[in-house]
Amino acid sequence: MLALRRACNPLKFRGFSGGTSRACCAKSEIVFSYVEGKAMVFESPQPVSERPRFYHSTNIGSKFYLEKRGFASQAGSESSESDDDLEEEFSELETPLSANESVVNVDHLISDDDINDIGEPSQNALELSDNETDQAEKKLPRKKAPSELFKAIISAPGVSVHSVLDKWVAEGKDLDQFEISNAMFNLRKRRLFGRALQLSEWVEANKRKDFGERDYASRLDLIAKVRGLHKAEVYIEKIPKSFKGEMIYRTLLANCVAVYDVKKAVEVFNKMKDLELPITIFSYNQLLLLYKRHDKKKIADVLLLMEKENVKPSLFTYMLLIDTKGQSNDIAGMDQIAETMKAEGIEPDIKTQAIMARHYVSGGLKEKAETVLKEMEGGNLEEHRWACQFMLPLYGSLGKADEVSRLWNFCKKSPRLDECVAAIEAWGQLKNIPEAEAVFELMSKTWKKLSSKHYSTLLKVYANHKMLSKGKDLIKQMGDSGCRIGPLTWDALIKLYVEAGEVEKADSILNKAAQQNQMKPMFSSYMIVMEKYAKKGDIHNAEKMFHRMRQAGYQARSKQFQTLIQAYVNAKAPCYGMRERLKADGLFANKAVATQLAQVDAFKRTVVSDLLD
Repeated sequence: MLALRRACNPLKFRGFSGGTSRACCAKSEIVFSYVEGKAMVFESPQPVSERPRFYHSTNIGSKFYLEKRGFASQAGSESSESDDDLEEEFSELETPLSANESVVNVDHLISDDDINDIGEPSQNALELSDNETDQAEKKLPRKKAPSELFKAIISAPGVSVHSVLDKWVAEGKDLDQFEISNAMFNLRKRRLFGRALQLSEWVEANKRKDFGERDYASRLDLIAKVRGLHKAEVYIEKIPKSFKGEMIYRTLLANCVAVYDVKKAVEVFNKMKDLELPITIFSYNQLLLLYKRHDKKKIADVLLLMEKENVKPSLFTYMLLIDTKGQSNDIAGMDQIAETMKAEGIEPDIKTQAIMARHYVSGGLKEKAETVLKEMEGGNLEEHRWACQFMLPLYGSLGKADEVSRLWNFCKKSPRLDECVAAIEAWGQLKNIPEAEAVFELMSKTWKKLSSKHYSTLLKVYANHKMLSKGKDLIKQMGDSGCRIGPLTWDALIKLYVEAGEVEKADSILNKAAQQNQMKPMFSSYMIVMEKYAKKGDIHNAEKMFHRMRQAGYQARSKQFQTLIQAYVNAKAPCYGMRERLKADGLFANKAVATQLAQVDAFKRTVVSDLLD
């Protein structure tokens, strides 16, 4: 762990001494402190110098607490965010745990079909230990084919799930644990969380299954996704005390992280310590994921916490740290963490390698990227076929048309959907639109009905190449097929119109999408429109987009403020009260924002103003 923390220092993660470390942000200071005896969680408006200090005790209990305390103004205390994709959605872990257990997925609450790009590492709230996972994989197939019950549920979109299940039972059809588990798995896989919640409620109400902690955690996760964190907390009070264990609270924690609610995530973590629940690596990884998105400076605090509690990093921990280093353009630091991981006996899996290769490509280190890609292939494409879905777009970004062609010719003999999606993306990166369209045509012929994810992949290719007419035709084809349109499609469509110069049309589509209460548009959908308005110096519409993002539930962060301030800069207009707005949202101006603010300061002194005074 010491080597791991040292490896993180180039990210400007702070060093530590003694038993207390502080992680500062504008609204609260998170203090990681070992306190003997009981939890101490409180708010204090005192400046740092006046606060009571907590020292490392000579008789330390096994418990630590995240203490929320008041803040002192510290310019630049918020980490600089170089990565633009923090609010993007990420792939879920889809491996079933057992033949009669449902899977809890805890990623972003976007409702399109499952997304399987490299993206950001994700974690499953019902994650098993390595040994348990190995045993489960021996017993179960990698994929679960949709059951008849699942097909009945999705074939009746205008009918409640309860009605479908009542009819199913009335017709004398089997409703065993396998049918229920399979339907739940496939509903979650397709992010149909509302229907999955109805299924869970019906199963318990009709006593079709004796609920255990895992079942309650699954219900809690669905409530958080469909009805929000407050309703999820209310539900926890109804769970029998004997089942209210670590899995319940880590599921709530993961959902707090999924919606970037830092304050609530800290409260839940504190609650787990107050209840003296065992804190597993999953919960620490959730904190790392939270601070990776919110404030990278606090990552080292979490690593220190893990070291003090003797919690070993998992593969997922290393994936997060590697991705964080890569996003910060610290390739040397990324390599150092990878070496530390190997020294600890943990070998990078294909997804970790793909993350590293992606950052090598972004950093212009093409030879390193190609070396990793060869390692992913392992000299035997048959044995490492799963890697193709990651390698195809990476070779596309490297401009390696021959490699893309080689991999796709291997895959298309018996194509898989994920490989087709990857090939479309790769050919799009190579600007070979006919090949991308040919792959899509193959998909259309091979599978009876494509999802919005598959249409959106080709739509993004058209958007990137400003092919508005083709994009419109594809949307019409999508509508005619009866495909469900959601955030992924909206995002691609909005980008299509923005790239074609029709920002107002893109804005109109975004507004209509936001009014559909079941799903909210992606963060990137708002940002691409807002950035276009900012570039034009359109302050009114940039402010409007900023407000609409807040209405949609996206917490204000540096990226939004930077874009908003840039609108004032480009309009050559003074910007009043922006520092106060930043502070009200718990943010301080980092170097980039401070430079922008200096350009639009209505009260700045100049040589001319001094002469006129």
